[in-house]
Amino acid sequence: HSTMTSTLRRLGEDIFKGVVTKGLQDNSFEHSVESKPKTAAFFKSSSLPLRFLSTLIVLKTVTQADLLAQAFDSLCLDLKADEGKNLFLECQAVPVVLSHLKVSSKGLLSSAIDSLLQMTVESRFLQPFLEVCSCSLFFRTCSVLLRGPKLDLHILEKLSIILQKLSKIKSNKKLFELFTVHLMLQEIQRTTHPEHAFLCINLNSTLFNLGLTKCNSLAASANP
Repeated sequence: HSTMTSTLRRLGEDIFKGVVTKGLQDNSFEHSVESKPKTAAFFKSSSLPLRFLSTLIVLKTVTQADLLAQAFDSLCLDLKADEGKNLFLECQAVPVVLSHLKVSSKGLLSSAIDSLLQMTVESRFLQPFLEVCSCSLFFRTCSVLLRGPKLDLHILEKLSIILQKLSKIKSNKKLFELFTVHLMLQEIQRTTHPEHAFLCINLNSTLFNLGLTKCNSLAASANP
C-alpha cells in the first residue's frame, strides 16, 4: 500500500511539474541527431480538459501543501468557465474536493470550499451539482467539519451557502437529520451574533426549508 501511495504521489508531482521527454532521433543523417528535449505540460497545459484532469490528479495524489494550493487556485480559475463546470461534473470531482474539506487542512479548507462555491453560481450546472452533493459522503464530511474546533466565520458563511441551496431539495431533509447537520446548524444559529447577518440569513433560510423554524423577515429575504 505504501509503495502504491508513493508511486501515485510521484505521478502527481510529475503531472504538476511536467515531464521532459527526449527528442526523437533523426537517422537521415550520417550521424544521428537528437532534437532538443521537450517538456510535456499537463497541469500547466493550455488545453482546459487536459489541465483540468491533471489538476484533479494532483489534488488526489500529491501531499505537498504548496502544490495543492496552486492546484486549487487553478481549479477555481477554470471553474469560472462553463466548460470547467461541465468537466467538474463529468470527472466526478466532488469526492476529490471533499477529501480536502477538513479542519486539519486549514490552509486548503477555504480553497476547497471556494471551488465548491464556484459550482453554486446560477447556471445550468447548478442543479446537477446539487444532486451530486445530495449524498452521504457530502453530508458526512460537513458533519465532521461542523463538529470540529470552532470554524472560521468565513468558512461557515461559505458552507452555509451550499447547505442552504441543498436544503431546498426536499429529499435532503433525511440526510440533514441522518448526520445531525440540522442540530449543529441550530446550535450555530443560537450562538451566532446578530451582527453576522449574512450567516444568520443563510442559517434561518436553511432551517426554514427543513421545516425547523418559522419564516421571519431575514429568512424571507434570503435567496428568494
